[in-house]
Amino acid sequence: MATRVVLLGTPGGGDKRIEALQKIAARNGRLEFALVDIRKDVDQVVAESAGAAVLIAPNTELTNRIAPKIDGLKLVQTFSAGTDQLDKGMLLNHGIQVANNGGANAVCVAEHAIWLMLTINHKFDQQIESVRGGRWAAGVTGELAEFTTLVDKRVGIIGLGRIGSRVGKRLRGWECDVVYHDIAEFDADYEAAAGARRLPLAELIETSDYVSLHVPLDRVTRHMFGTRELKAMKNTAVLINTCRGPVVDEAALVDALRNGEIWGAGLDVTEVEPTPPDNPLISMPNVVITPHQGARVIQSEWNADLNAVENAERVAGGLEPYWVVDPV
Repeated sequence: MATRVVLLGTPGGGDKRIEALQKIAARNGRLEFALVDIRKDVDQVVAESAGAAVLIAPNTELTNRIAPKIDGLKLVQTFSAGTDQLDKGMLLNHGIQVANNGGANAVCVAEHAIWLMLTINHKFDQQIESVRGGRWAAGVTGELAEFTTLVDKRVGIIGLGRIGSRVGKRLRGWECDVVYHDIAEFDADYEAAAGARRLPLAELIETSDYVSLHVPLDRVTRHMFGTRELKAMKNTAVLINTCRGPVVDEAALVDALRNGEIWGAGLDVTEVEPTPPDNPLISMPNVVITPHQGARVIQSEWNADLNAVENAERVAGGLEPYWVVDPV
């Protein structure tokens, strides 16, 4: 008997996603998929999800309301890397594990982090805007010394997981000094593949030209980067954040930039999303903000589909799923 997998989504995009999942799962024939319209009343969603062992659901509070009501549910699988809005402790008390996308978007987010570094270095945002505005280099501000390459710069990676390690691996060819800090221990082969060497957190913050954040958002990491950390950075340094906005105390970041305590910031995430149009970061020099689109490449979707099917098949076979995120 096939194991039921329910995708919470909406018609159109959800139907296409179901087709992709079914195509992958056809290799083993152990799964049957159903799309349930997440816009319906919660009780109706629960009724239509009856019998599901796996729920592919968004990282939202709504999932917390739906999942515990589905009898026999074993796994909430997300297409996203983040699971910060899911109450993992509560769900686990109902016998439901939570798994993220298994690094499906790791490569593109790593590329995005490096692009933010380069954009700050070369002021690509200003250059592109000047041409689009018909001004041909007029409006590209700053002394020549403000433009720089990555050569010999120290890049400090906080969180050497799937994304952070790929940032390090890609920067090896840029002649950077790549260092990292992580609460996890990695073996020598993993460090060598990432091209990074471990430093104490304080030393990394104090000596890096770029600090790039790659940690999950939880109660430990919320505002982990605030006034103290920003004051400890070099006044020529740049903060890069492509993980989750609340990891950084945004008010402290604004103050640090205004006071010249750091040089710049490249952000794909903000504390509130969409960020308000009056957010002072938007108009600050040497700050580049993109609208949380670092994972938006087709390969991320392909990888997330593959990983979701693999985990569902593991549940169907009575095995522990991969990429489970424990309550923190």
